This record gives sequence, structure tokens and C-alpha cells, in this order.
Amino acid sequence: MRIEVDKNKCTGCGTCKETCPKGPVIWTIKNGKAEAGNLQFCHLCTICASKCPEGAIHVIRDGHYGEKEKVIQED
Repeated sequence: MRIEVDKNKCTGCGTCKETCPKGPVIWTIKNGKAEAGNLQFCHLCTICASKCPEGAIHVIRDGHYGEKEKVIQED
């Protein structure tokens, strides 16, 4: 699994870090942009993606048979 942040959309507001249950462990804001790391702590809840005001976050996990599956949380 991975978390992609669209650097063109991300404003570095920190909403991802604030709303994620493991925010301080997973999320950092570097050079005005959000970055996800330590993904072993991620529960794939997609709260970060659903709460991002810019729609800049996409959670991608392994699907069946090794396919990549993009998880997008809609309000």
C-alpha cells in the first residue's frame, strides 16, 4: 500500500495529520507539502483522503491478485 499526495494540489494545511488517528506518526509537513511515511501504522481508514480540503490524497492498496486499487473516500 502507499499514500500518494498530489503536490500540485496540496497546500500543506495539515488536515491529514490532524484527522488521522496515527497522524503524528504517519504525516509530516515538509516544504509546505504533506508527506506520508511509516505506513506500517496506517489502518487504511482513508480519513486523510476524505478530509483533505484540496482532494490531494489518494490511498492505494494492493487489490486482488496483485492489482493496484485506488481507494477514494467520497463525502
